[in-house]
Amino acid sequence: MQRVKIQSSDRSAVITKAVIRAGDQLGLKQKEISDILGLSEATISRMKKGEYFLSEEKKDFEIAALSIRLVRSLDAIVGGDPKARTSWIRSHNAYLNQAPLELMKTITGLMDVINYVDFRRAQV
Repeated sequence: MQRVKIQSSDRSAVITKAVIRAGDQLGLKQKEISDILGLSEATISRMKKGEYFLSEEKKDFEIAALSIRLVRSLDAIVGGDPKARTSWIRSHNAYLNQAPLELMKTITGLMDVINYVDFRRAQV
């Protein structure tokens, strides 16, 4: 199988679209996506319209990639059930001692949630 090299601008478009889709899959509001990525709500709105793409050189691109990873891992655990995804992200988690969505607003918290989901996924 031959790998196709994707241009930087293409990667930016792919990650931007994917993080918006991931937010939609989690049932996140525009404000919640902006809180996670550290961007303004106006920028999120422009991303949704295809008028703004994340830059690989910026931290928000990395946070977006981590957020996408989280959604994919969570999806494997809940079997693609949209209600279970949304409920899990918003509900208090005894191990994390908080709702995952609240933790995701900081990089450290996002990594804690990813590590927890990865651990749980390994058990499935």
